[in-house]
This record gives sequence, structure tokens and C-alpha cells, in this order.
Amino acid sequence: MKEKDGEAVMAGQRDVNRLLRAARLERHQTQQQIVADLADHADRLFSAGKTAKRVTVSVRQYSKWESGMPPWPHGDMRRILEDFFGRNMAELGFTPPCPVDDAAPAAPPLITGTPAEAPAGATVPTVGQRPPRLAPGGPDTGGKRWCISEQEVELLRGAADDMDAQDQQFGGVRLWRPTRAHLMWVHRMIDNGTYDDHLENQLHAVRGKFTTSLGWFCYDAGLQSEARHYFAEALNAATFTSDDALASRTLSNMARQAVDLPGRGREAIRCARLAQAHAREWGAPPRVEALLAIREAQGHASVGDTFSCEASIQRAWARWETGPTTRDPDWTTFLNEAELTCLEGMCRLDLKQHRRAQRLLAHSEKIQDIPHSRNRAMCLGRLSVAALASRDLDQTIAAATESLHLIQRGMTSTRASQQLRIVSKGLTPYLRSRGVRELTEQIREFA
Repeated sequence: MKEKDGEAVMAGQRDVNRLLRAARLERHQTQQQIVADLADHADRLFSAGKTAKRVTVSVRQYSKWESGMPPWPHGDMRRILEDFFGRNMAELGFTPPCPVDDAAPAAPPLITGTPAEAPAGATVPTVGQRPPRLAPGGPDTGGKRWCISEQEVELLRGAADDMDAQDQQFGGVRLWRPTRAHLMWVHRMIDNGTYDDHLENQLHAVRGKFTTSLGWFCYDAGLQSEARHYFAEALNAATFTSDDALASRTLSNMARQAVDLPGRGREAIRCARLAQAHAREWGAPPRVEALLAIREAQGHASVGDTFSCEASIQRAWARWETGPTTRDPDWTTFLNEAELTCLEGMCRLDLKQHRRAQRLLAHSEKIQDIPHSRNRAMCLGRLSVAALASRDLDQTIAAATESLHLIQRGMTSTRASQQLRIVSKGLTPYLRSRGVRELTEQIREFA
């Protein structure tokens, strides 16, 4: 009986991090009091430049640290705890989640070559193949714990940024496959890895970033149902993690897609307005507000509501002209003067204001920079449509030819190609005019 009683005592002791609890009791403080003092100490270290971020901790989190199996705090939090208590992590009862040499399983190969170059049993998608849905699965870790590091998460975050930048210059047709491969790997990390609460938040943020980007790339590649699927996944992820910024970005993407889908103009308006509601929740900077306002304007234009469209355009420019801030998220950097001018021109085109649209689109394509070549190609296609509606055949041919040159040089946006096919069809009555037949033949070949 005594042995059993002793075992019970030992089991009870294992349910508590006795070292951290003792360090707190030495100060004669409750958990609430120690958390308040930790917050003040964290602010002092941040002001002194000793931590990279302003760190906060909740009573719930601190309570987990005093449990029998305390989670491993992230780097800045470890520095704060050690400095506050004057003891190292081991002396505070913490153990790293795994040994330093506990390697993660190798990442799956990204197949970019021909079927002959692929590993046995691998399937290589063709250009027209639709992306399959994400399937559950996990890496074989050989029985070891797979410890996720901050460096791994940072590499994935950088990869997501790189893909977004490539989309801006070259389009999304060649990006949805590698993005989906990265997203599957993030899912495996979340489902099978070992990490603390801080890294868990980062992993879910990276998952949301890849998911909404994957939806956008599918949209740009003309895979509309797949795009809507991934946008819905991203929106679910935003709801699950209370990430209002991700919700704003995803709903902005959904609004843009809805404008291009038949009969979805009112859906675009609803998405843009819901995105604005989420933006208010996280105090979004003016450039985000400008983007969401022009998304709403495009929805109004697609249903022919001139008055509401004008109001939204004015609001977009007013917020954009307040200038950039250090809080601007990376997904708004594409909204330069050229792009906002182009988006307004697209609104004018949908409202049948052809001459005005032509002037705006012509100005936009002239001032757009090389890193946003895909947007310039889109602008040139719309300019060609507007010029054709204005019976300006010379500008129609010039704009379509320049857009075609961008495609021939490697820009892969299906949306841009679709605009050229619209122009080619509209040029049918003018086949005897100089340069028209040659242009339509090139569009059929390359777009």
C-alpha cells in the first residue's frame, strides 16, 4: 500500500513542473501576478533591443509551462524567462522537444521534368491537368519525433513570397503544382511534427498563405472550380485561426474571381464588403482599404451600377493616396499607381465607358514596371478590347501585339491569353485591314 501511495505521489509530482513552480513561489506570486511581471520584463528587453519581437504571454500559456510536460517556448520567450528568473531553461524544468541531431524526414521531390525523368511510380501532371484535392498522409519518420524548427518555417514562408513574386511577373500557370507540393508538406508538418504553440501559429499562417496563393494561381490558370475550392479552404483556415488579415486577402481574391465568372457580380460585391469588415477587425492600413474598395468597384461595374462604382473608385484612390506604411502586408505591394489605374480602367470598360477606359489603360501600361509584367499583359489585353470598342484599330493591334510578345517571352497567364482570344474574335470583321490577319494567326498559335 505504501508503495502504491508512493507511486501516486510520484505520479502527482510528474503532473507539475516543480522547478518553474518553485521559482514562482520564491517570489510569493500567483500565476496571474507572474504573468503581469513577465509582460513588463518582456517590454523592457524589447526596448533594449534584446528580443526581436514584442512578446506577450497569457495565464493559460504560463499554466502549461507549470504542467508536467511543459511545451518548449520559442526563442524570444526562452530569453525572457531565463533573464527574468536568472536561471537557464533546464533549471526551470524545460526540456527541448527533441535532440539536435533528430533529423526531419526528407522533403518529397518536386517533379518538374518529363515522365522519363520522374521517379518510378510518380505521376507528372500535364499543362491541362487539374490539381487534385489535398489528401491526408504523413512522412515515415522511422519512429523518431519530427521536430519542426523556426528555420524550416521561415524557408517555407520565403518560398510562398517567392511564388507570389513570380506570379506577378510570369503568371500562375506554372505555379500551382509546386505551390500545391509545398502546401501538402506544410499539412504533413502540422499533422506529424513536434512544435510549440508559437511555431504552431506560424505553421497555420504559412498554410493559409500557401492555400490562398494556390487558389489565386489556379484562378490565373483558368482552373476556376479548383480556385474556389482552395479559396474556401483558406477562408476556413482564417476562421479556424482567427486570422482576419488572411480572411481579408482571401475574400479580395474571391471578389476578383467572381467578377470574371458569369452572373457573379453581386457575389463580388458581397466578398469585397465582407473583406472590408475583416479589415476593420485588424485595423488594416490604407493600402488594404484601397485594394478592397477597388474590388468592390469592380463588382458594381460588372452589374452596371455606375453610381456605386464611382463612389468605390473615389474611396480607393483616396485611401491609396495616403501613401504606404510599414504595416502594409506583402499581398498589397502589387497595387502601385499603374495597377490601380488599370483596375479603374477595367471598371470603365465594364461600364461601357470605352474612351475613358482606353485612356486609363493606355496610361497604366506605359508606367507599369517589369516585376509586374503579368499585370501589364492583362492591361494591354483590356486596352486592346477598349480600343476595338472605340474603333481605334491601330491601338487595338499595337496593344494586342505587345501583350502577345509578353506571352511569347514566357508570361503564362491564362487570363491574359483569354483577353487576346476575345480581341481575335472581335477583329473578324477587319481581316482585310493591314496587320489584322497576321495578328489573329499569331494569337491562335501562341494564345
